Amino acid sequence: IYNYRELRAALEAQGHVFKSTSDTEVLLHLYAEHGDAMTAKLRGMFAFALWDGARNGLLLARDPFGIKPLYLADDGKTLRVASQVKALLAGGKIDSAPAAAGQVGFFLWGHVPEPYTFHKNIRSLPAGSTLWVGADGRREQKSFCSVGEILRSAAPCSISSFQLSTFLRDSVAHHLIADVPVGVFLSSGLDSTTLAALAAEQGGTLRTVTLGFEEFRGTADDESPLAELVARQYGAQHQTIWVTRRDFQAEAERIFHAMDSPSIDGVNTYFVSLAAKRAGLKVALSGLGGDELFGGYPSFREIPRIVNALGFLPPGNGVGKAFRAVSAPVLKRFTSPKYAGLLEYGGGYGGAYLLRRGMFMPWELPEFLDADLVRAGWDELQTLVRFDATVAGLRSSRAKVSALELNWYMRNQLLRDSDWAGMAHSLEIRVPLVDVELLRAVAPALDANPPSKRDMADAPQKKLPPEILNRPKTGFQVPVREWLLEEKLPAAPKRSEGGKAESRKLKPEPRGLRGWARQVYRQFTGN
Repeated sequence: IYNYRELRAALEAQGHVFKSTSDTEVLLHLYAEHGDAMTAKLRGMFAFALWDGARNGLLLARDPFGIKPLYLADDGKTLRVASQVKALLAGGKIDSAPAAAGQVGFFLWGHVPEPYTFHKNIRSLPAGSTLWVGADGRREQKSFCSVGEILRSAAPCSISSFQLSTFLRDSVAHHLIADVPVGVFLSSGLDSTTLAALAAEQGGTLRTVTLGFEEFRGTADDESPLAELVARQYGAQHQTIWVTRRDFQAEAERIFHAMDSPSIDGVNTYFVSLAAKRAGLKVALSGLGGDELFGGYPSFREIPRIVNALGFLPPGNGVGKAFRAVSAPVLKRFTSPKYAGLLEYGGGYGGAYLLRRGMFMPWELPEFLDADLVRAGWDELQTLVRFDATVAGLRSSRAKVSALELNWYMRNQLLRDSDWAGMAHSLEIRVPLVDVELLRAVAPALDANPPSKRDMADAPQKKLPPEILNRPKTGFQVPVREWLLEEKLPAAPKRSEGGKAESRKLKPEPRGLRGWARQVYRQFTGN
């Protein structure tokens, strides 16, 4: 809880007496003073369960972005809660039947979208919400903070470069509050280098760590030279930790055990967290969230372009369906099968987002999953309906794409992967660019004069090196595809009952992330 010191001071002024210096105790006193309204006052990343002995009930809460996970299994008689799916399964009291929405969602996106998991009877508590469960059986769920509502309620206005710099500096300062040294995951990208520069302004010893891959050493994909340049400029104690294919072979089993819920990503974060652990760090800042807030992804250009061109076609129109049915078998031989769905889905932001972010398209899934399973999963997911709800009431294309990226890709993929990958090494990963106060401050500008990644990078007083500012965006490169697809992983034992009945034997695996997705699927189902 990054603002626990301010909250504690206010509580002490009201007569509360504290016995420790922890932020956890602040939660208890805050609840005693405000009840479940306390959650609206919190700035941080959290998932907690609080027992109220006086009211004889349990309060559950999860932070607005969903940085921390919270899973529930509720059969109407007993409520079980944990921060991992496997912890709930380990109790042995939960029906582990597979979830159609979870399996279909995984192949659509490369992760399982919330609130679903791979198991029908385990769900996640929605981000930014509380759940009260009384011993009398009463259940009451409330939303206390919504990313979409923050964007919708913001009154459009521009923000100056000075204001943006102030907002960013404030978030970094709050995220550096800790009782152990806080490091920075340092790549050669604008997000992490900006955080390192802003952290250096706070004083004290700056510690940075970079992950290097032997396969990339000396090539354009090697981020270590530029990261070391930044570390020198800002006086950081820097370490580059080198990883090889042999390291992956040694860690592969542990990666899948730590993964908890299937994901095609997260291996990079697992290894950079391992690097931080080897560097002696317990807490590290990550640049996650910069692309979503400051428009760094190609989706910010491509999705509006598709919608502007095809907006006259309603989603699911007959012409689009007919074109897709005829063209899909041909196109998949020569190019991405997504192109077959342009006329069917490209007319709205939700459909265009599916085409941009989806891994497999819905019409491809019956090729390797049971058709009834696919139909049931797609119907339950209500993907396009939920995407439309995400962008409802938003005015600008920038705000709409930000809302989609923040609520879907970032929450379900990046944040979840950061949690399991960091926790596997007892490392707390903090994300200053995923901060509710920063979002509130920047949201008004998304409909006026939205700040860019370059605007963000101009925030430090001591400017970033030109080699960083002028470097084209490449993304964080990891040779994971080569490592994983050249070494066929054996199928894992089934984790859930009924898997064989629900899915067919998969065809020979394609290369790239699609092939990797099928390998991950086997690890979780044995199929």
